[in-house]
Amino acid sequence: MNHAPPVEICYENMCFLITHNPTNATLHKFTEELKHYAVTTLVRVCDATYDKSVVENLGIRVLDWQFKDGAPPPDEIVYDWLDLLKTKFREEPGCCVAVHCETGLGRAPVLVALALIECGMKNENAIQFIRQKRRGAFNTKQLLYLEQYRPKTRSRSRPCFRDSSVLCCIQ
Repeated sequence: MNHAPPVEICYENMCFLITHNPTNATLHKFTEELKHYAVTTLVRVCDATYDKSVVENLGIRVLDWQFKDGAPPPDEIVYDWLDLLKTKFREEPGCCVAVHCETGLGRAPVLVALALIECGMKNENAIQFIRQKRRGAFNTKQLLYLEQYRPKTRSRSRPCFRDSSVLCCIQ
């Protein structure tokens, strides 16, 4: 099965890598891509199809936050995602957070869109920003979820950066 190549999404000080789910057979190429993009944390939101210890042995933290294919994330995962980003982009400026689902077209792009919206990007702009690089991203249910999503961590009227010495826009 041919998969779309990984897509890097950068906005403000945040950098994400959206990719598909590797298998043990494709894990070497996958880990090379993670290293190329300087990924420090990998979030997998689908069932495990590979040995995560191979990735962890490279110093990359792997988080398992599975949720239903084709569906928006449950609130608990949204809050965990936002907490992760708040910490990562403060403590490791310039790092890249990778997220993958089965094909890299649904669950993974939704989480990245939520991060963009939380930083003040308008919902429809976040959707288009990701779709420019990841054609076919989001199904109808996920689009509706993103269109109706309201930021949880800050009001849109507050500036994106609290402290100019700490480049982090998730507050």
